[in-house]
Amino acid sequence: MQTAKAGQTCITETRNTVSPYRALGTVVPFRSAEEAWFWTMAALVARREGARYAAHRGLYPRPCEPDDVVKCLDQLYRRRRVDLVHARILRIWGERGMAPDPARPSERCDWRLWREAMERLEWPLRVKGIVV
Repeated sequence: MQTAKAGQTCITETRNTVSPYRALGTVVPFRSAEEAWFWTMAALVARREGARYAAHRGLYPRPCEPDDVVKCLDQLYRRRRVDLVHARILRIWGERGMAPDPARPSERCDWRLWREAMERLEWPLRVKGIVV
């Protein structure tokens, strides 16, 4: 909020805009498992720092909670489709908000594990309607 000096008028702007998606009552699924993972990690980091999160409160209402994506990963782990090292790489790079770069020799191994995990996570997320 701006304060007005003597002789000036103060114009304040309020932001009561509603997302067109929320107004229509539709949800916006993710385009890929990678996009869903980055969204999940951002929400989990925010939660860890004290924020409260709800699925339909963002700019784009999403078809799930962050925990739903984590549950899909947990199911893959329990079925031995991914290992702890996959989960570790997803956590590390998810917190960074970027995927490993295969062009960098130091990130090449991480990129391979990242790619494997994303390929295996894609199908369960599609089945649940989280990814289109």
